[in-house]
Amino acid sequence: MKEMRNSITAVQHVAGTMLRAGIYCIIILAIHCTRASAQESPRSRFDSIQHVDEVVVTSRYNHKEVIPSQTLTGEQLEKLSTHSVADALRYFSGLQLKDYGGVGGIKTVNIRSMGTNHLGISYDGIELGNAQNGQIDLGQFSLDNVEEITLFNGQKSAILQPASDFGHAGAVYIRTRAPRFADGRPYNLRFKAKYGSSDMFRFSALWEQRLSRKVSSSLSAEVLTASGKYKFRYLRKKQDGTVAYDTTATRENGDIWAVRAEGNLHGMTDGGFWKFKVYTYNSERGIPGAIVNNVWRRGERQWDHNFFTQGRWQQSFGERFTTQWVAKYAYYDTRYVNRDTTLMQVDNTYRQQELYVSTSNVYNITSQWSVSLSYDLRWNKLNGDQRLFAFPSRLSHYAALATALDLGWLKAQGSVLGTFAKDHVRRGKAQDALGEWTPAVFVNVYPLPSRHLSLRAYAKKSFRLPTFNDLYYTDMGNAALEPEAALQYNGGLSYDRQWTRGWLRYFHLQADVYYNSVHNKIVAYPKGQQFRWTMLNLGRVHIRGIDVETELTLVPVRHLLVTGRLQYTYQDARDVTSERDSYYRHQIPYIPWHSGSAIVNIQYRGFDLNYSFIYAGERYNQQENIKYNYMQPWYTSDLSLSYSFALRRMQLRATLEVNNVFSQDYDVILNYPMPKRNYGITLDVKI
Repeated sequence: MKEMRNSITAVQHVAGTMLRAGIYCIIILAIHCTRASAQESPRSRFDSIQHVDEVVVTSRYNHKEVIPSQTLTGEQLEKLSTHSVADALRYFSGLQLKDYGGVGGIKTVNIRSMGTNHLGISYDGIELGNAQNGQIDLGQFSLDNVEEITLFNGQKSAILQPASDFGHAGAVYIRTRAPRFADGRPYNLRFKAKYGSSDMFRFSALWEQRLSRKVSSSLSAEVLTASGKYKFRYLRKKQDGTVAYDTTATRENGDIWAVRAEGNLHGMTDGGFWKFKVYTYNSERGIPGAIVNNVWRRGERQWDHNFFTQGRWQQSFGERFTTQWVAKYAYYDTRYVNRDTTLMQVDNTYRQQELYVSTSNVYNITSQWSVSLSYDLRWNKLNGDQRLFAFPSRLSHYAALATALDLGWLKAQGSVLGTFAKDHVRRGKAQDALGEWTPAVFVNVYPLPSRHLSLRAYAKKSFRLPTFNDLYYTDMGNAALEPEAALQYNGGLSYDRQWTRGWLRYFHLQADVYYNSVHNKIVAYPKGQQFRWTMLNLGRVHIRGIDVETELTLVPVRHLLVTGRLQYTYQDARDVTSERDSYYRHQIPYIPWHSGSAIVNIQYRGFDLNYSFIYAGERYNQQENIKYNYMQPWYTSDLSLSYSFALRRMQLRATLEVNNVFSQDYDVILNYPMPKRNYGITLDVKI
């Protein structure tokens, strides 16, 4: 414990030093820019050619896409009390977030109750992978340099995409900021510092530089430290309803230290563009563990070192042919240690490697009809220091043929994906070679001449390969597993309208009704021996749901802008594996029947007030829907107030936020209590 306190004290000292250093840097840069501004006379500025700031034109009309999507822009993300990509995804309908609590808690997400592995996550157009367990910890990705996050159900509304992107049941696309320069200035600088509850300190910096007329670069870096301590109430009742434990305590061993750095090169060509990225993330964190029978587990720690480099090139040749090439190399190093004397002592290190190459090609047969052919090659390898480790590697091939039709009143897209994989192991038996073809059809119709209303439908088959943990985890894996398949059917509508006058300026409504069926669901099943489990294809789940999203923009008076966003999800996800099971046709664990979110933003001159609300209804934490496994609904309200102002050549924004305003006690995952009311203050400086 003394060692832990010394570590936290050292972290706080480093945080304080970096905060002072950051402030000094901001002051020095401000003085430098002020002097430069003073030395530049108005006459000298207008004697040369002036450059207008680059403008990126995007459409707000989601109904122009064939496939239903939801989007949060960088401006919207700044106003929410969100720190990572996982926090932002809570505001999308149809997604379920698993959050183990705290700043450094692991955060994963699944789409429409089909599981985490059926959701693809792409970072600047290239998928993030994890062959070991298929789960991406989205808490590792900051929002400070993100320009847009988009969720697609089914797949992306484009046929120019990597072949493997056609294979997911849903996809999240994270797009980072592309450099833009104003008034002919060759650089942009941005500094952001935040301090909050749980001794959380976050400092990030962004430097964008124009290297030539068509080439620019960006470098972003971020450091995060926190003790992870927060107050919580632990209340548990016996089966007869009497109170077993009712304690107020402090969450321990939730500390984190993390550093992220990302460098980008952006280039334009005649008829195309290219991008090159280098990304690294290093962290050390404590894992508080579950609280069971009023016992706190504190012996787990994890170290992560993630690195990847990727490149993307897209070029059009004339009006008919466009090609895209992408390549990526990734290396992930994870060390997990458990020193808890009440459990098995563990000190394991895992090292993953991934090599990925893809080519996508589109040919426009006519102005209304196009076809594409894509091919991906992916190689994964996992090393570990466990006893009898299998040392698996996998070579995967993906080939996709797609077509798109645009008749104005009718948009349609169809695709078929072939996936073929072969594993090799150093010990044990490798899974047999796998091959699967998965088709998809999407249709969007505009029944009215104004095209404000659109009607859509799609049907898709997708599947996910078993992960290395599923197949080869010591004493648990099963090399005979079949792929987990999903069938998706969706019907929906979208209505969009904009006005240039009056108090109502924008209105958007979209609703989707869907049915999903998951077959050969991979589950852990006891072998019959104590402490011995294996992975089997036992599960079958039927999912019926409704997603509704609405958004509006109001201008009641001059300078006052009010925006609102509301999402609602209904899901009935039943386990229909076997009639002999006691939980046959019960709701699967952690899926609420009702959930939703709301965002209200009010802007007046330099002030920005934002209120966000998240609700999750009743659910169960085990397969059997009995009283003992019941979890009550929970909700949180977050409030933030910002003020933006200019100081010479700097743009400053100060934000005060209060999260979980009503200090509700709740668990997203049973026995992992979430923070009560907490606070944060942020200073954002742009030069």
